[in-house]
Amino acid sequence: MRSFGLAVSFAFLAISVGCSGNATPPPAAPAGPSVDPATAGTVTATVKFEGAVPAPQMITLTGDPKCVSENGAPQRAEEQIVVGDNQALQNVFVYVKDGLGAYGFPIPSEPVVLDQDKCRYTPRVLGVRVGQALQVRNSDPLLHNVRSNGVINQAFNKSTPIEGMRFDHVFATKEVMVPFKCDVHGWMSAYVGVLDHPYFGTTAADGKVVLGNLPPGTYTIEAWHEQLGTKTQQVTIAAKESKDVSFTFAR
Repeated sequence: MRSFGLAVSFAFLAISVGCSGNATPPPAAPAGPSVDPATAGTVTATVKFEGAVPAPQMITLTGDPKCVSENGAPQRAEEQIVVGDNQALQNVFVYVKDGLGAYGFPIPSEPVVLDQDKCRYTPRVLGVRVGQALQVRNSDPLLHNVRSNGVINQAFNKSTPIEGMRFDHVFATKEVMVPFKCDVHGWMSAYVGVLDHPYFGTTAADGKVVLGNLPPGTYTIEAWHEQLGTKTQQVTIAAKESKDVSFTFAR
């Protein structure tokens, strides 16, 4: 009985730690000079899809009746290529690939959230800073498994069996992109861009990403799509200058 009681206590402790998340280290101080907002400029990237938009494949959810219940249907369209009005391509990760030099950037204290909701990862494509917490949540009343397949960063594999459960993970170095999968539901995918600066974003319905507060300089801007690959452009901005860049992807 004493052994059984100890086992229950350890199990409860493990669940409590998982639900509350790991302790997040305090944001580190910037390692270089700060950007002067009085001279900073802006780059606005627009991403479009060229050609006929492929019909989405349908994902069958019947392997898990709870997923069917959460979605209200036995099938759901996959989200690999999502095109909106005016051929705007969504879920494209746009970021400054190089050109920033020695500037230092404070690490945000607030976490970036990756949710498991209705048996899908949301958002599907997102970015987080090196040293910033990525908080993974389970909003479903069912078991999920979170597998990070980082190549540069250490991979991890954690279970989130309880609705409302969450944990924090902090990446040690930059990596574009880190894939996430759910071993329980094979259709669940997400991609996380890990960067040591704040100049990144993911295209939404309008296909745009605004990279603001950029110091004057020459930059390589990269656009990444999970299925269509990458495109790069070089852009130079002067003090207080705003420029537009555009990327076009085709299948």
